Amino acid sequence: MKLSLNLNGQKHEVDVDPNTPLLWVIRDHLKLTGTKFGCGMAQCGACTVHMNGSPIRSCVTPVSSVQNQQITTIEGLLTSEVSREASAVVNAWEDIAVVQCGYCQSGQIMSATALLKQNPNPSEKDIDDFMSGNICRCSTYVRIKQGIQQAAQSMALADAGHTAEPLYYDAAESNPQGGDHHVA
Repeated sequence: MKLSLNLNGQKHEVDVDPNTPLLWVIRDHLKLTGTKFGCGMAQCGACTVHMNGSPIRSCVTPVSSVQNQQITTIEGLLTSEVSREASAVVNAWEDIAVVQCGYCQSGQIMSATALLKQNPNPSEKDIDDFMSGNICRCSTYVRIKQGIQQAAQSMALADAGHTAEPLYYDAAESNPQGGDHHVA
């Protein structure tokens, strides 16, 4: 059955079973491999994409249910309506070296971007709650949280008219008990 998708701002037609998970259409039919297969049960978040700006798990989403919706993958994130938040997240990820093995990171970045779009000044609890569906087997949760906080700070400073210099989130200042990473 031919289905029409709007993916990363472009229309695509795919000839697949309507129950095919969106993840496999993205990876196998459209050859965009940034979205990862993790658990296949919507439990780990590796397959996170945005539907109309909100995170969804593509491994359990039938492709027929996303027709006429705006789907964004990690490949289209910086050109989407959340590009401001995505840029801040990607810059923070690079500044504090969030990634270890990197497998879950596209899903982490998709969720972090959606969080900052909904809540540009999240508390630690907000971050923990929102990101709880994204699992990192390398356990870089402290740096993921620092990355989100740094992205939020850089957006707030940009809103206040400050520019340019990359921010470095000081984990020791935020967490006097210590953290896994300190950047000064």
